[in-house]
Amino acid sequence: MAALTDPSPSPSPDDRLLGVVLADRYHVRSVLARGAQGVLYRAKDTKDGDEVAVKVLSPTVNDPDAVERFFGEAHAMTQLRGTAAVRVLDQLVPAQGATALVMELLRGRDLKEELVELEESGERMNLERVRALFAPIVTTLEAAHARGIVHRDLKPENIFVIHPAYGGGVRLLDFGFARFTRSRRITRAGLVAGSPSHIAPEIWAGHEDADHRADVYGLAVVLFRVLGGVVPFDATSYLELARLATKGPRPSLHALRPDLPPEIDDWVHHALAADRDARFQHPRAMWTALLGVLARVTPP
Repeated sequence: MAALTDPSPSPSPDDRLLGVVLADRYHVRSVLARGAQGVLYRAKDTKDGDEVAVKVLSPTVNDPDAVERFFGEAHAMTQLRGTAAVRVLDQLVPAQGATALVMELLRGRDLKEELVELEESGERMNLERVRALFAPIVTTLEAAHARGIVHRDLKPENIFVIHPAYGGGVRLLDFGFARFTRSRRITRAGLVAGSPSHIAPEIWAGHEDADHRADVYGLAVVLFRVLGGVVPFDATSYLELARLATKGPRPSLHALRPDLPPEIDDWVHHALAADRDARFQHPRAMWTALLGVLARVTPP
């Protein structure tokens, strides 16, 4: 339920909140997306006239951890106000008609859609665009880590590219899996948080003390795909994917992109290191190293 898109899909007649005014303020108009634990609606703020996105937790969700993660997401994004994290405008509790987060409405598309379009045409993202899109994401992760927040689910679907007609820029979405390093753990033992191809080796290995370096790995996977057109590790089973991430050789990005300097593979080995102590220790270090390699690319 990460993409806050516009225009929205046609609403289903059985959506219980369509037409409802939540908290005497937010007039729910249409469905933007449906997820396993709730629905993302488009609504109008009747107080100031703005259109907003309302993420509503399904009333059938009875898992206390899921509810805690829901409001943990709001807490994370509120702490990151002023960065590229999507902005939370309000929180609603059941007494107000729904358990919900009111967020800014984003118009554009997620990064995955852009990458699929490029990959299907055999193209890769312009390096200047790579720099422009990811610099704010790195800054946002720095701010999150400084506050003890680890995102843990970095993937193209959670990076939203705002249409230029609406100001452009980028937003980091979905802190639903975020872990607060100074808080109790709320992902149950035996469950792996995140998207399979982007999960850090230490999380696959079951380390409960996974820290901000898991985000370094996750962001590096996204950047590898942006530059190379594929994820670094892919498999038909979770078991094989875990084996590749934790023990497999690191792939060559230079082999996929001969136009990139051979040094790009040194960056890959550090950014995707299975041993987190051998990995870049912070997103800024990883990003600065990548910029240094990309600066050696000769323009066509």
